[in-house]
Amino acid sequence: MTFADFSLTRRIESCRKFSSPYRVTDGAKFRLKDIDPGDTGGLGSEDKAESKELLTLGIETLAHLQDRLYAGKDGTIKHVMSGVNPQGCQVFSFKQPSAEELNHDYLWRCLKRLPERGRIGIFNRSYYEEVLVVKVHDEMLESQKLPPSLVGKSIWKNRYQDICNVEKYLTRNGIVICKFFLHLSKKEQKKRFLERLDRPEKNWKFSMGDAKERKYWRKYQGAYEDMIRATATKYAPWYVMPADNKWFTRLAVAAAIIETLGTLGLDYPQVDDAQKAELAAARAALEGE
Repeated sequence: MTFADFSLTRRIESCRKFSSPYRVTDGAKFRLKDIDPGDTGGLGSEDKAESKELLTLGIETLAHLQDRLYAGKDGTIKHVMSGVNPQGCQVFSFKQPSAEELNHDYLWRCLKRLPERGRIGIFNRSYYEEVLVVKVHDEMLESQKLPPSLVGKSIWKNRYQDICNVEKYLTRNGIVICKFFLHLSKKEQKKRFLERLDRPEKNWKFSMGDAKERKYWRKYQGAYEDMIRATATKYAPWYVMPADNKWFTRLAVAAAIIETLGTLGLDYPQVDDAQKAELAAARAALEGE
C-alpha cells in the first residue's frame, strides 16, 4: 500500500465515522425527532473555515474515488468542470409524471434511468415520491389508472414492500444504493422562502407550489417517517442529514458518498503482461524518434 492509498484509507474511515450517525439501516425504531435538523456534528458555526477545508478535502477524495470507479481519460472536461468527472455521472430529475409515464407502473420511469456499470447515478427525486406526495395527496392515485381493487388501505404498505424488493434486486446486480433525506426544519424552510422573495436574484428559485405545500407539513413529516421506517435497510440505507445548515449538509453528504465508494475496493484497471510489452514497444518507438 502506497502512502497515497494509506491516506485515502484514513480519509474513508474518517468519513465513515462522520456520516454513520445519520445512516438508518433498520427503520423499525426510527423517529424524525431523533435527528436534530440543526445538528452540525460537533462543528460550530465559528468553524466554517474548517468546514470549507474539510469539504474541499472531501471533494478531492470523492473525485479520486470516482475517477477510479469510472477510469475516465478525458482530463480536459474533468479539470474544467472540477471535482467529480461529469462523464462518470448520470443525473436525472423527476418531475410530475408525463402522460407516457402514467401509462406505465410507477417504478418504470426511474428504473429505466439506472446508471450504467462504473457510473454514479444521481436521482433528484425518485420513485419515493409515490409514497410521499402521492400519499399526502392520495387523489393523485386516480391519474395512475390502477384497478379500483388495488387502491385500498394496504397500498402504501404494498408499495414499501415493492420498493424494498426492487432495491434488493438492484443490489444483487451490483448497484449500490444510497438514499438521502435532507431533514429541514419548518422554521428554516420559511427563512429560505422569504430570502428568495426578498432577493431579486433569487426570485427564480421561489415556487408557489412549495409554499402551498407548507400547510401539509405534518402530513409530510409523517409520510417521511413512515417511508424511512419501512424502507431503511442494510443493503439500501437512508441517510437522514440535518439540513438547517447548508455547509454541514454538504459536508455530511460528501462524507457518506466517500465512505460508500470506499467500501467498493476501487482501483484503476491493471495492465497485463501483453499490455506491458506493448507499452515497452511504444516507449522504444518514442525514444527512437
